[in-house]
Amino acid sequence: MRNPEDNVILVKSKKFAIRSVNLYKYLIDKKQEFVISKQLLRSGTSIGANVKEAIRGQSKPDFLAKMNIALKEASETEYWLELLHETDYITKSDFNNIYADCQELLKILMSITKHSK
Repeated sequence: MRNPEDNVILVKSKKFAIRSVNLYKYLIDKKQEFVISKQLLRSGTSIGANVKEAIRGQSKPDFLAKMNIALKEASETEYWLELLHETDYITKSDFNNIYADCQELLKILMSITKHSK
């Protein structure tokens, strides 16, 4: 099997999951925000989990199904980030940084799902 560090979507989605966990901890500890942050934690970490499952998929349809779930989770995460920013829980600078990463994941996942059909 290839080296996991060579798989761009696997690496980027895991780094994004770590950022989501850290943002969750910040929102809980510093902003006392417990609802949206939990949604962000769930969807932001689910992207990488589904990518990992897809890579170990039993078939091409299984691979595609898991990548589509990862894409949907990335889209949901995009929404929660927008909501956190628009309600002033995160600064514009912090938002722009993590939002750009989320957008990158969305583009990669859209490309994977489009070309895997």
